[in-house]
Amino acid sequence: MGAAGLAPAPATDPAAPPSAPQEPAPGERARSLWSDAWHDLRRNPVFIVSALLILFLVLISLWPGLIATRNPLSCRLDRSLDPASPGHWFGFDAQGCDVYTRVVHGARTSVTVGVCATLGVAAAGSVLGGLAGFFGGWWDALISRLTDIFFGIPIMLGGLVFLSMTGSRSVWTVVAFIVLLGWPQIARIARGSVISAKQNDYVLAARALGAGNARMLVRHILPNAVAPVIVTATIALGTYIALEATLSYLGVGLQPPTVSWGADISDASQGMQFRNAPHILLYPAAALSLTVLAFIMLGDAVRDALDPKLR
Repeated sequence: MGAAGLAPAPATDPAAPPSAPQEPAPGERARSLWSDAWHDLRRNPVFIVSALLILFLVLISLWPGLIATRNPLSCRLDRSLDPASPGHWFGFDAQGCDVYTRVVHGARTSVTVGVCATLGVAAAGSVLGGLAGFFGGWWDALISRLTDIFFGIPIMLGGLVFLSMTGSRSVWTVVAFIVLLGWPQIARIARGSVISAKQNDYVLAARALGAGNARMLVRHILPNAVAPVIVTATIALGTYIALEATLSYLGVGLQPPTVSWGADISDASQGMQFRNAPHILLYPAAALSLTVLAFIMLGDAVRDALDPKLR
């Protein structure tokens, strides 16, 4: 074919306005924030890996007998510090307890403390901070000053003082302590989010149409202000698990017969026994690290999906 058969390419006018964005196809609905976030999460490998690991932790927390049939409190002193053997994959600790069984059963304590403390902190902080941001005035000033007071209490020092004065240190005692000192962070985030959301046009329109405070909070403000709270609470969950283990390691956390990774790490470090039997420290510490890492990874993935600035 000759050169005459080649049609010249159409010239583009640099002054011409850019083409308008394509409209959604007929019948196709625009995704909401939550559906768009779920669409991104399903394609995020960090979310998939962390979610699978957390699902596994939840399953063994609810039914530890699925993978560990022995009693974690059944110990044999004649097997003290014995290494791994068939049927006892992680060896024995200083008391002759099966380390594998205690690691599996310790997941229930950590997950229970983390989930319950996060729910309590999120509920208390969201209610107080949301009401302060919505109503303002003296209520906002009161909650803000109360938040500043609790922010001035170091959570680790508060745990040493608070838990050392309690007679029985159970899972629910530790959860109550975390909620008592952990709600200010969520309250401050909820307050700012509600203040930002209540200035939107749809809230002003709802108020002009006569909507009451309860309706505006539940129907208009809460769905658009809860995303930062969810992100912060998800990341904080792993922090609360590490906090419980730290308090147990220091001797003011959970008490026997409750099985705790922090308590097992503390027992392993006494007398430097882990030098001769490193397995008694390695496996509880690895389980704790993986659990905290999984929840932090999940929180990072949720933050990336819910934050429009990161898209």
